[in-house]
Amino acid sequence: MEDSSAMMKQTRDQARELASAPMEQRLEALEQVLERMRDWREWIVERVMEETGKTRTDALVSEVLGTLDYLHWVIKRAPKILGDEKAETPLALMGKKSRIWHEPLGVVLVISPWNYPFHIAMTTVAGALAAGNGVLLKPSEHTPLQGVFEELVRGIPLLERNLHVHYGDGETAQQLIDARPDKIFFTGSAPTGRKILAQAAPLLIPVDLELGGKDAMIVFDDVHLKRTVAGALWGALTNSGQSCTSVERLYVQRGIYDQFVRELENEMDKLVVNTDDDGDADLGAITTDFQCDIIRQHLDDARRKGARVHGGDGVEGHDRIIQPAVISGITDDMMLMHQETFGPLIPVIPFDTEEQALAYANHPHFGLSASVWSKDLDRAERMARQIQAGAVPINNVMVTEGNPGLPFGGTGESGFGRVKGAEGLLGFTRSKAVMIDKQSDTIEANWYPYTRTKYTLFGRLIDNLFSSRLLRFALAGLKLESHSQKPRGQDG
Repeated sequence: MEDSSAMMKQTRDQARELASAPMEQRLEALEQVLERMRDWREWIVERVMEETGKTRTDALVSEVLGTLDYLHWVIKRAPKILGDEKAETPLALMGKKSRIWHEPLGVVLVISPWNYPFHIAMTTVAGALAAGNGVLLKPSEHTPLQGVFEELVRGIPLLERNLHVHYGDGETAQQLIDARPDKIFFTGSAPTGRKILAQAAPLLIPVDLELGGKDAMIVFDDVHLKRTVAGALWGALTNSGQSCTSVERLYVQRGIYDQFVRELENEMDKLVVNTDDDGDADLGAITTDFQCDIIRQHLDDARRKGARVHGGDGVEGHDRIIQPAVISGITDDMMLMHQETFGPLIPVIPFDTEEQALAYANHPHFGLSASVWSKDLDRAERMARQIQAGAVPINNVMVTEGNPGLPFGGTGESGFGRVKGAEGLLGFTRSKAVMIDKQSDTIEANWYPYTRTKYTLFGRLIDNLFSSRLLRFALAGLKLESHSQKPRGQDG
């Protein structure tokens, strides 16, 4: 990599041009990217399939459609969200105007993951560029999509000069952090997140972390069985389970537990597992060899400890295709109850009461998302409010991240910070507080000199202001302002 300090200086200089460009100009440039993504979607799908092993439909829907939806939302909503805001001015500062300006951070570093290599990278990059930041993008070395991001901005000068893609492994990321970006956005594992925090902390670089989860799906016994089984299957197995918000712990109320497991197994056996398909396969390959090893470790551990595993076999001739599995007879000492599996395994655990389900859901240290399923919406909302997670869909799964207007992020070991929604877009900015006063010869009451008379008048002002005696407050304010124009010695 080029000298990091020289690289950062160049990026920062170019970012100033983007920051000073009108919002409309930045969004018009992103509109061109959106149009290219729409028109080139088959090329993007092919590249994603080639590097990840996803099915064709999965690549189209989760990688391309979701990204297009977010760009469309940013282009429509950014002017209002990032525009200057009026703020309320208190009575004690009457006559002044209060404003909040949302300004770009400067240069942001995006370290993106291998499980959704296009969607997560592109949505984060788009938000940063819309807010006026220069971007350093470090894709995962396992799914770099080399040349894809550069091609999307080629010939769009404002973006081409402000998106710099750096390919490499963890050492590359460390060098980019040492170059002192103004903020880091990382999506990946908790161990790597801790390393990034440790490196960024002495440099006082703020970091947003999305570190995965162990998401719970809670199913009460009043649900529509067929729909809920379908939701559990998709929520656990989409992208072969390699999603941060996939269902990794399925809790089913005991009254329907046996029937639910049977239906789950029956429907799972109908799924098509294949790669390089024409859009007719449900599950594809596991993206990396090391993730296959983790999945097999969790399966072997569960079997050794007495679990019943339905499915979970490898596919002959395909090293990285693992058949999905429904696992029952779960005990709390199993690896798949505490560690993120990130694979096509569905542990199913019975529960009896609402309180027990809540305790189960809040048990791990992760807190990215969860879901609650019940016809009793009051109960479902009551549960959702008590679950410690960044998102809790009710009677659906993994749907909150499909709405670009909602923030996405977790709690606990799932990280902190938000992307998407207004909160996420504002995360690419720093707020500047501004107060505008007219130019005059008036001396402020709280300025020097301090006198005994001024002290007494301030006391009256406080008594009247915070007792809602507004007329007396106004009179006290007038006396205080009049006194403040007098030099010391004329305080009688």
